[in-house]
Amino acid sequence: MKVYIGTGGYTNDDWIGENLLYPPGTKQTDFLSVYAQHFDAVELNSSFYGIPGLKAFEGMARRSAGRTRFAVKLNKVFTHDRAPQDSDFDRMLQSPQPLREAGVMGPYLAQFPYSFHRTPGNRTYLRELAERFAGHELAVEFRHQGWDRPEVRDGLREFGLIWVSPDYPPVAGVPEPTLHLTAPVAYLRLHGRNSGNWWSGESAAERHDYRYQQAEMDEWADKIAFVDGEVDELYVFFENTTKGHALKNIPMLRQALNARGIPVSAPDPRSPSLSGDLF
Repeated sequence: MKVYIGTGGYTNDDWIGENLLYPPGTKQTDFLSVYAQHFDAVELNSSFYGIPGLKAFEGMARRSAGRTRFAVKLNKVFTHDRAPQDSDFDRMLQSPQPLREAGVMGPYLAQFPYSFHRTPGNRTYLRELAERFAGHELAVEFRHQGWDRPEVRDGLREFGLIWVSPDYPPVAGVPEPTLHLTAPVAYLRLHGRNSGNWWSGESAAERHDYRYQQAEMDEWADKIAFVDGEVDELYVFFENTTKGHALKNIPMLRQALNARGIPVSAPDPRSPSLSGDLF
């Protein structure tokens, strides 16, 4: 099992500074090239707000230098508005082609909101979405507990969809923090456990303001080690990017996985463009 570990997005201004990811003075246009020297996967957030064009994806492939896999988040028209046009499908499917050609395309991510309940209409919509993305890896995150059922995962297996296993705060109404497998690729999103801000936080930064302890990373390392050999690839994304929490947690998980015989590492630190291994 190949494990890819990264964060939700890479354009974080609070990662700039001494002993952080981006040295002081780093321009946003250089963020990805630095990020790719330390992490072998990234979840692309910008595509949720506006689908980048071919040239934008060409730039991502070039700046990441083949070191980093991209999980491309579906635009909100697919998951929140749920009224995509044919042109939206065409752009969402065709624009990332430079990533495919560079061999760094990971799964698409459909991040549905909590308001997306398990209703007949939403089940039909999900089936139609799966049909339109047939032939492409599509990971689906459900935030409402109503979807957290064996028969739902059986349906995902039937359509070749990837169940996104989440680590949410211990609050009512959300899926359990269990690693489920529905495809040859597995997908884990670690949101942090800030139960006080999960419902009341005014921003994603507030909801994800949480730094995992080593014992919590050991729990997930045990779950990952348990499924070793049952899938080909596992993507692990830390969403607690605020205040640099994810930057501290990723080395903790790497260490825990290596201790359990799951080899994980950062991209080759001997790259001539790397000024020093921060982690």
